[in-house]
Amino acid sequence: AGHCMDKEIVEQVFEPFFTTKEVWQGTGLGLSMAQGSITGCGGKIIVESDPGKGTTFDMFLPRVRRTYEKEE
Repeated sequence: AGHCMDKEIVEQVFEPFFTTKEVWQGTGLGLSMAQGSITGCGGKIIVESDPGKGTTFDMFLPRVRRTYEKEE
């Protein structure tokens, strides 16, 4: 069986400085920074947590097609 987060934790998981770790074991900035980077690129991050199955984070980033012109 996997570990999961309860509803209250899922609702707070992207808040800066939120952590479930002991003091001096984490800053609570990792997921907040990840969300900021992903949404800043026009993407989205979704968290789902199911008892007995675990927690998943799905990240969606926009596809970018760039054309480069040869410099002369």
